[in-house]
Amino acid sequence: MTVTINGKSPALPRPRPWLRALWRGFRRRCPNCGKGSLLAGYLTVAESCENCGEALHHQRADDAPPYFTIFIVGHIVVPAVLVVEKLWQPTLAFHFILWTIVTLALTFLLMPSVKGAVVGLQWALRLHGFGGPSDHENE
Repeated sequence: MTVTINGKSPALPRPRPWLRALWRGFRRRCPNCGKGSLLAGYLTVAESCENCGEALHHQRADDAPPYFTIFIVGHIVVPAVLVVEKLWQPTLAFHFILWTIVTLALTFLLMPSVKGAVVGLQWALRLHGFGGPSDHENE
């Protein structure tokens, strides 16, 4: 059975490749064209793409980027701590200094890219105003 509106079948929106959008976002590029900058600041998402004009202001990454960044950094640092301890048995002071620096550096380096990836995925899945149903439609 086909649903019609005013005698016409509603056209389904063209699917957006989520993996490409995720990668473009991770590189901090517009998920639509891949050329314009996604971020206007360290973690501030641009209002729109300066290349293609895609609106980006309605993204809602919220707590996902910090959560995923902690997850990634933890999976890098914890095995590294174990390997260093097993091979060289450095002092606790050395461990503290080294892993504090490594953890902070990885966190600050990865956070903008992870946020970009989350926004890219939202765009590809048409979430939060990126072309899908309104957030308040089901209320």
